[in-house]
Amino acid sequence: MVALRSFVAVSDCGGFHRAAATLHVSQPTVSHHVRRLEAACGQPLVQRSGRVSRLTPAGETLLAEARRILAIHDDVLGRLAGPAVAELAVGSTEHAADELLPRLTPALGRPVRFRLDRGANLRAALERGDLDLALLMNVPADDRSAAAGPLGVHWYAAPGWEPPARGPLPLVALDEPCALRDRALATLGAAGRAVSVVCEAAYLAGVLAAARAGLGVAMLATLGHTPEGLVRRDDLPAAEPMPISVRCRRGLPAATLTDAATAVGRVLAGTSA
Repeated sequence: MVALRSFVAVSDCGGFHRAAATLHVSQPTVSHHVRRLEAACGQPLVQRSGRVSRLTPAGETLLAEARRILAIHDDVLGRLAGPAVAELAVGSTEHAADELLPRLTPALGRPVRFRLDRGANLRAALERGDLDLALLMNVPADDRSAAAGPLGVHWYAAPGWEPPARGPLPLVALDEPCALRDRALATLGAAGRAVSVVCEAAYLAGVLAAARAGLGVAMLATLGHTPEGLVRRDDLPAAEPMPISVRCRRGLPAATLTDAATAVGRVLAGTSA
């Protein structure tokens, strides 16, 4: 349903950037949703021409069906839903979002509107009151944060990629500041491995693309799911899991923060590998 909503938004808004703004997610996230649909359909659905995106004939066919599916889905949920429950605005980084967020929605037990962004942007959104909660890679800093649990991280690279026999290990990572980038550098440094950041990206899609292109190795949080086009590399120094905490905006009831952290912890415990 999430991928279909992104696809319909691309059609309605005329492009990926405007669709992302409408859905309050990043543009790479919308692109990923459309690629998932194209993989499922086995053919292109959207053609880009500069900043304008147009549907292919297959995309036009899917669009009508997507609108019908979403309408039925929303109508059924609307008729079956009980008394209205306040929606939670929850922010998360892109790390493991594909596996984590679908499981988190039912665990929270109430309507959720997600926003995917970098950690610094999520913290700023919390301070503005634009978000109720945010999932962050850190340990709790104060009474507005609660520990949720550990998130396993592993190394991934393109099939057939091998580290150079001499010289530093090539690393692809998000640009700074990034807790996962810091963990990757610290892990290699503790093992005495020289490292060179050969590619930086603003969002996770760029890191995945660089790793698939064979530019280097990437440390990723995947909840045990290997990203398409990559293989897990257990021959590199193992990294400690990343601590995940839930942080809330000012004024949110403490019970809501505690319940959310518990829900996230259950999801992490049930899916981490």
